[in-house]
Amino acid sequence: MMPMHSRALPSNSKVKHQVCKSHVLRNTEELAESLARAINAGEDRSLEELGVAPAEALADLERLVELVHSRQPEQETELEALHMRYIRARAPRKDQQATIAYRLRMLSLDRWELWRRLTLYRRWEGSGGERIDGTNNGAERAIGWWIKERYRPMRGYKRIESILNVSRLITWMGNHLATGGADLAMVVA
Repeated sequence: MMPMHSRALPSNSKVKHQVCKSHVLRNTEELAESLARAINAGEDRSLEELGVAPAEALADLERLVELVHSRQPEQETELEALHMRYIRARAPRKDQQATIAYRLRMLSLDRWELWRRLTLYRRWEGSGGERIDGTNNGAERAIGWWIKERYRPMRGYKRIESILNVSRLITWMGNHLATGGADLAMVVA
């Protein structure tokens, strides 16, 4: 079953997009930690309404973090089952704070919706057999390198070889992208 409220790319987009694994993992860990603190503090009784014991909710949070760490495409069904445990959690009314159960519902839904984009690098293959290398988006790396290259002279280099081998190459390639003189993708992919 596909997520009910999928946040896919716009319908006119034909490009599949890998989400940043690092950001999703860091965000998941922070939210899970925050929810675990709230569960341990006994802040509300919303889990009881669903028939979920606090220990079960804590185990679910731990498992959710494990799933986001491992990012195996076939784990999507486990993520769906985890979300379904909290599907009946009621949304807060206006001017009400979200309950623990509702926050678990939304966190599990969000990760379930992201799952195919989070695991894209494990499944995608281009028409020529191209694969995604498992690091984060190549375009993000290229932008990072270009930006870092521009500020490196201000903070200095650590090795003379870096000045000669990296700095000039990236700068030349970046300056000649529009003229067909360089293919930066060959360096960052």
